[in-house]
Amino acid sequence: MRDIVGTWRLVETAGHDPEGRPLAPPYGPVPMGIVTFSAEGRMMAVLCDGRTEMPDGEKREYNSYCGNYSFEGDRLVTKVDAASDPSRFAIDQVRQVSFEGDRMVLRPPTDRVGDAVRQRVLTWEKIESSQ
Repeated sequence: MRDIVGTWRLVETAGHDPEGRPLAPPYGPVPMGIVTFSAEGRMMAVLCDGRTEMPDGEKREYNSYCGNYSFEGDRLVTKVDAASDPSRFAIDQVRQVSFEGDRMVLRPPTDRVGDAVRQRVLTWEKIESSQ
């Protein structure tokens, strides 16, 4: 099983609808994010649209949360105990996990953006290993 312990930076995002048609990428055209997993089973993540200025009428997408996690090789489950979005509390955050070379790919459950159902794909690159 691959080791996820350490700090990862977000390098790419993609979104698509249930039929596989591309949608606007999560966190905009300049996504930024960091996620850290400790060997003791604690994690924290911060993600946002990294543009320095937002176009008129657009809201910056932002998300942060932390909690205890378990990793089973292809499934990551976080028991959230602090988050920017209160609806995440007391609900297991489940992510499907795969690896492409040295990169970790997380697929959260589908969400809704306006009228569209979206599957997000978040690709991470390890920048530091914990000891």
